[in-house]
Amino acid sequence: MRRYQRAEEAAVSELVRLVSPPLFRFLHARTPAREVAEDLLQECWLRIHRARHTYRPDQPLLPWIYAIAHRVWIDHYRRRQRLQSRELAMEELPEGGQLSTRASGLSGLLLRQLLADLPASQREVVLLLKIDGLSLDEAARATSSTVGSVKQKAHRAYEKLRGLLGSRVDTV
Repeated sequence: MRRYQRAEEAAVSELVRLVSPPLFRFLHARTPAREVAEDLLQECWLRIHRARHTYRPDQPLLPWIYAIAHRVWIDHYRRRQRLQSRELAMEELPEGGQLSTRASGLSGLLLRQLLADLPASQREVVLLLKIDGLSLDEAARATSSTVGSVKQKAHRAYEKLRGLLGSRVDTV
């Protein structure tokens, strides 16, 4: 690792060759899917590369690497839990397209064009609140932000949409 920190080319491949097998076993023991463990191993090496300057040569290397691997696994687990909590079973999906039924008076194309003009964070909030019908609390949890932040993004999005609609009406 000291050689890797000094940017010696051969050190990288040697470190990967020596540490990857036990690191893969560590990750594979926590997730049964081999493909997922391989992806996590790649993520570990990316994080090790980004954090290599934080390694202190007077400290043991493997605990430092395993700490990074543990964080990679925790992040993966949390991401998976968030995704699973948002997924709906096929029989729970609503009938037909919600976009067309909720967008009364506006064509789907016009709505998509208007939403495309919004910044991504504002567009996400509008979709969650108005199209998906989530409450402010639910939208805040879904975006990992506060209710106040969701309200602010929604207000700014509504103001921008009003301006966009006004300019489109004036041109017609």
